[in-house]
Amino acid sequence: MSETLSEPLVGAALIKDQVKRLPDAPGVYRMIGENDEVLYVGKARSLKKRVTQYAQGRFHTQRIAHMVDLTRSMEFVTTRTETDALLLEINLIKQMKPRFNVLLRDDKSFPEIVISREHAAPQLRKHRGAHTLKGDYFGPFASANAVNKTLNTLQKAFLLRSCSDSVYESRTRPCMLHQIKRCAAPCTGLISLEDYGALVEESEAFLRGKSRAVMKRLSDQMQAASDEMEFELAARLRDRIRALASVAQEQQINPETTEEADVFALHAEGGQACVQVFFFRAGQNWGNRAYFPRVDKSDEDVDVMSAFLGQFYDDKPIPKLILVSVEPGEKELLAEAFAMKAGRKVEILKPQRGEKKGLVDHALTNAREALGRKMAESSAQSKLLAGVAEAFGLEAPPERIEVYDNSHIMGTNAVGGMIVAGPEGFQKSQYRKFNIKGADLTPGDDFGMMKEVLRRRFGRLVKEEEEGAEAIRPDLVLIDGGMGQVGVVMEIMADLGVDDIPVVGVAKGPDRDAGLERFFIPGKPYFMLEPKSPVLFYLQRLRDEAHRFAIGTHRAKRAVDMKKNPLDEIDGVGPGRKRALLHAFGSARGVSRASVEDLAKVEGVNQALAQRIFDFFRKA
Repeated sequence: MSETLSEPLVGAALIKDQVKRLPDAPGVYRMIGENDEVLYVGKARSLKKRVTQYAQGRFHTQRIAHMVDLTRSMEFVTTRTETDALLLEINLIKQMKPRFNVLLRDDKSFPEIVISREHAAPQLRKHRGAHTLKGDYFGPFASANAVNKTLNTLQKAFLLRSCSDSVYESRTRPCMLHQIKRCAAPCTGLISLEDYGALVEESEAFLRGKSRAVMKRLSDQMQAASDEMEFELAARLRDRIRALASVAQEQQINPETTEEADVFALHAEGGQACVQVFFFRAGQNWGNRAYFPRVDKSDEDVDVMSAFLGQFYDDKPIPKLILVSVEPGEKELLAEAFAMKAGRKVEILKPQRGEKKGLVDHALTNAREALGRKMAESSAQSKLLAGVAEAFGLEAPPERIEVYDNSHIMGTNAVGGMIVAGPEGFQKSQYRKFNIKGADLTPGDDFGMMKEVLRRRFGRLVKEEEEGAEAIRPDLVLIDGGMGQVGVVMEIMADLGVDDIPVVGVAKGPDRDAGLERFFIPGKPYFMLEPKSPVLFYLQRLRDEAHRFAIGTHRAKRAVDMKKNPLDEIDGVGPGRKRALLHAFGSARGVSRASVEDLAKVEGVNQALAQRIFDFFRKA
């Protein structure tokens, strides 16, 4: 008698079976589809009650019903409280990027200003990332432009140094920033450390919101200088006051009663959403940024706002006050989770009147306008990608285009660059640089460099696919060059078994004229597009962006190499001895010309080290 194997449970039946073993406790659940794809991450006050709703078919939308049908397994984690469950849910969503969750995209860190206290003369500088330096941090600023403007103002108003400690130590005369009245030059003793410390304290007070008190103090000093007929000093103080006043004049909104708050305004339309974020610190507007989270047209605004706030603050400092245009779902739970992370009370407020409502309304107008621009651009982008598919004979408009270019000078500092574009424009988080490593390459061998870049990129793709990891295939590869480059690339692709990915070469026309580009596809004669074709302009933009990225990467690498000092390569020469040698001989070249006897006279350099330095510069 044959034994019949039962079919594995899937969808609602699988969930119904899982419910039997679930506790009535808070926790996080994951719904998993084919190939271990995480479809959805959710949290619950009671795992048993929440998952039972899926088993009973209580779906708000067809989308959720579809998700249940795709479910092949589930995973659960119990937590001590629902707040802990919320924090874990946020963390897992950001890690796993499930298909059916609202997802925050373009989640970059924000720049800050730091007054570094690691030196007797504190340094003012821009900072991004972990707070590893000893000092006072101020931020966040919404963009590099916003932080640069504030830094510029602070330099004019408080004359704080921005140079590194090593540069500071090696100065023998004031730099250009002192000449243009941007630095008090503590490095050369033109200001005492005590007086310089007073400037630091003033700048800190300004950044903490005490701008009016600082300006009044400067105004009183200016009047006193004028009364004493010290007109040069009075003029300098006047310039500093003007610099501080310019902050208020440049900003569109400068709240009177809101010292510290983040403002979030959500506008959703046609299955897309924009969240506009404004930062207010020290009573000043420190910039804004638009986000376009991944949403579905069935998602409620309250749920979008809740998911966005949770993911946004997963790795960012949380202010005391969060102003919103839409109250997030489970607002109290979210505020409790934020308070746990911040170590103090955090208020989430949808203001109904007054200045705070004006801030939210202003952010909402910006969100509405930003989404309108994006939807218009997306429509135009879709038409362009359809045109690319038609021009190159693709089966469908490409979702991911990878463009490659190389950059070098006579073969030195060679790098390859890859940019990525698609329906949402340039995807800068996907850009990649490749330091050319081939030791057997002839300097300037563009074919060899292109082969190395493509072999590394698609070799990694093949490895990821073999290991079952998430591997992203391009729908189209564009390379800078003609049929020769295309042939080289196709050899690599065939060798790796990925020659089903379309490859097109873009070669500039005679005299490198834009508009006369020739396009090369394997097995076909080259062709050109209409000179005024929007698709041609789009392809030119892609090529130019790849060229810009490759050149920028090359210049950065070259700049690093130029800054290298041969003294760094000598065993036994650390920062202190290096500084002493440079001070004694003026430069690395001066050190290279010195005799053993002269080298041994430098503080910290004994006879053996002097001989080692001397030999280093004379090795064959």
